[in-house]
Amino acid sequence: MKDEILFGKGIENPYGEFFVGQSYLNTINEEGVFIANVTFEPACRNNWHIHHAKTGGGQILLATHGEGWYQEEGKDAQKLVPGSSVYIAPGVKHWHGASKNSEFTHIAIEVPGTECETEWLEEVSDEEYEQLE
Repeated sequence: MKDEILFGKGIENPYGEFFVGQSYLNTINEEGVFIANVTFEPACRNNWHIHHAKTGGGQILLATHGEGWYQEEGKDAQKLVPGSSVYIAPGVKHWHGASKNSEFTHIAIEVPGTECETEWLEEVSDEEYEQLE
């Protein structure tokens, strides 16, 4: 199997203001369930954030390319590789992104719910990030 990005990189991420480094977004589906392919250049990561919902909600990540990280507040970061999956419950403060030396791609599936919104918070500091690996 080729080492390729399954759904293509897409465009420069329009939510880039909430990322440290360069990322790309390719929307796969917008009807019923929002699904997007997100690619992070090496060392790119998103800010800490929370997916809020009145009912339902949350997010599922499916790692498809490269190596990355996922971390919930107060817990150790977990390495993500192709085939890894993560369920992120609504209300959980977390971040995700690429490892230092690898591009990383995941499919992000927004779990349907009511009054869903993402609250973007502080950056993952270089000090926090450098402690990984």
